[in-house]
Amino acid sequence: MSMLLRVLSRLPLWFMHALGAALGWLSWWASPSYRSRFRAQVMQAGLAWGVARPAVAQAGRMIAELPWLWLRPAHQALGGHARWQGAEVVEQALAARRGVVFLTPHLGCFEVTAQAYAEQFAPAHGPITVLFRPARKAWMRAIVDGSRARPGLMTAPATLAGVRQMIRALRKGGAVGLLPDQVPPEGMGVWAPFFGKPAYTMTLAARLIQQTGAVPVLVWGERLPFGRGFVVHARPGPAIAADSTPESAAATINQAMEHLILDAPDQYLWGYHRYKQPRGLAAESQAPEA
Repeated sequence: MSMLLRVLSRLPLWFMHALGAALGWLSWWASPSYRSRFRAQVMQAGLAWGVARPAVAQAGRMIAELPWLWLRPAHQALGGHARWQGAEVVEQALAARRGVVFLTPHLGCFEVTAQAYAEQFAPAHGPITVLFRPARKAWMRAIVDGSRARPGLMTAPATLAGVRQMIRALRKGGAVGLLPDQVPPEGMGVWAPFFGKPAYTMTLAARLIQQTGAVPVLVWGERLPFGRGFVVHARPGPAIAADSTPESAAATINQAMEHLILDAPDQYLWGYHRYKQPRGLAAESQAPEA
């Protein structure tokens, strides 16, 4: 499998995106549960089906572009494949020297955002540290770990040690990145509204901001058509008061994620099981429907 991925990584991005679009629709028709969850979450967001329909193909493109992103040689820059919109927001946040927390939803190509930061800002401001969950399979873990070992890019596992690593980076004025709409394990989140429905939401994003005084910045990678690359969008993040409760802070961050998603619903990963109940979490602990 690793050999196949390496072969795919050498194919043009436009070809992989075309292949991915077909893969997205194949997955759609092959899984009734996926279709049901996809449609239900689009409806929960109050969107017409036609607005979100292109996201079916985009989900496949997200998978197909991974070999190119992961296995591209470390010395091979993104170059013209990625450009920034809102780079001044990042520069201003870095200039504060309080650390920067990049918040990225499951929108567009979230893998490219860290690589783009590493190339654009790390030479002058130091590396970015991104939170990740290690792959379960050994062969995949080796590929993913190696792919993210790039100049200006460091990784932190989703463990207590990884959290401490991110806090140290922030206190030195560095940058960290994570996906705050990723469902955390039991005990590491709170129930907070997401498009009007309770969703188990991580508390880590807000805690990093509150404990270090870091500047939050919203960022996502727009996938351009015909394999033309990506635009990394950055905008100021939400204000999280030091005395905000975990529930209030999580709701504020979820609302910020909603605004990003509604700007580009055709690139959100609507099939992601955002409203799932983490294993081990008692059903009666879930907040009531909004």
